[in-house]
Amino acid sequence: MPEQLKQRVETCYQQAEAFFKRRFPRPEVSFKLRGQKAGVAHLHENLLRFNLQLYRENQEDFLRQTVAHEVAHLVAHQLFGDRIQAHGEEWQLIMRGVYELPPNRCHNYDVQRRAVTRYIYRCPCPQSDFPFTAQRHKLVHQGRRYLCKRCREILVYSGETRVE
Repeated sequence: MPEQLKQRVETCYQQAEAFFKRRFPRPEVSFKLRGQKAGVAHLHENLLRFNLQLYRENQEDFLRQTVAHEVAHLVAHQLFGDRIQAHGEEWQLIMRGVYELPPNRCHNYDVQRRAVTRYIYRCPCPQSDFPFTAQRHKLVHQGRRYLCKRCREILVYSGETRVE
């Protein structure tokens, strides 16, 4: 685990404890998060998950904003319980009051999308390209059939693929 991130989590907890004059249990921290989300707070498991790739690419802002954002979710839950909104008033007060940060709901990190292969299926209708995902293409190989909504004919793989 990157030590700077671990230390930032601890610093955020120390700030919250000084502000609220009470102790908070420390969460488990995981880097098993991928995709577009920078971080996720699992309230009932007291678990923080972070996206290591986005951390590496946006380290300064990630440490300052994202870590505090996720810790604020756990602190808000421990203070106010289940009946609060994720980015509601209580969470916003913690972001502003404890961490002196804007309560930004989402990050604006550049997220690289992976290339996706589409398998082109057709029917007798004119201009009838149906791009299938790899998962749907596999289902066809396992015997599943898909019909055109216009002509009701079975869609047939054309042998073509397209990368998006």
